Amino acid sequence: MNGETLTGLLKKGQTILAQAGIKEAGLDAWLLLEYTTGKSRAYYFAHGEEGVTDETAECYLQLISRRAKHIPLQHLTHQAFFMGYEFYVDENVLVPRQDTETLVETALECMNTMTETGRKNPHILDMCTGSGCILLSLLKEIPEAEGRGVDLSEKALEVAARNARTLEVADRAEFVKSDLFTEEDKNSNGNHGTAYDMIISNPPYIPTAEIEDLMEEVRFHDPRMALDGMEDGLHFYRIITEQAMNYLAPGGWLLYEIGCSQGEEVADLLRKEGYEEIEIRKDLGGLDRVVLGRKKGYGSLCEQ
Repeated sequence: MNGETLTGLLKKGQTILAQAGIKEAGLDAWLLLEYTTGKSRAYYFAHGEEGVTDETAECYLQLISRRAKHIPLQHLTHQAFFMGYEFYVDENVLVPRQDTETLVETALECMNTMTETGRKNPHILDMCTGSGCILLSLLKEIPEAEGRGVDLSEKALEVAARNARTLEVADRAEFVKSDLFTEEDKNSNGNHGTAYDMIISNPPYIPTAEIEDLMEEVRFHDPRMALDGMEDGLHFYRIITEQAMNYLAPGGWLLYEIGCSQGEEVADLLRKEGYEEIEIRKDLGGLDRVVLGRKKGYGSLCEQ
């Protein structure tokens, strides 16, 4: 025992992170202390002067040192929470963001209405799946659904498959390496020979020139292929929108997360391809965050 206490250790962590310019130094220092010691905030307030072992102090300060280098907190703890579920994350995937929950919540409105009107076992395709948080959250919320996640990164797919096992939906999810639509999709016109009821995506959408202006945690530690939307940020929206109509069932939905300034441009892409009921949804911060549209056909999946 080195005489270090929980309170003293936390103060050291806060000071180091603040000096490194970490925006939420106090919160991050606490979360790393909780992660390292397994002690809750209530326990800390009741027992702040309790001593910690040399091993615990060393482990904590090592994590603080790495966070001071702007390595994302979630990459250190390998924990991220999304839609009320815990996901494993590492440097191979984007950290799930609360803004993306708007996309999942919008999708649930559509899918829940679909199952209520008699369309059973809906098939979902998640393009650029990353950690799998979008697809797996939908499968957790809709027990009848099945889905496929595709990504170009094999390491990202390993993370997604791990999350599917942890969340106990691996029997309804498959993950495939592909540059957008897979050869199986092209040959069978959809999952298992049927069209998809929903195609959903949070694709790379940051214009290449703007990546260097992002915060260090994103610029240096998130996978670049998950960020780079090419020259104007719309590259993947164009490709997916042009092809998705071939793989959607009549009345099926195409949903995207977007950058907050891209709503009208992405909506125009959907209009050009003949989608109906096109809508732009805002996130909790009041910024444009989701664009959706429906393929023409009988039996609308999401009654307006």
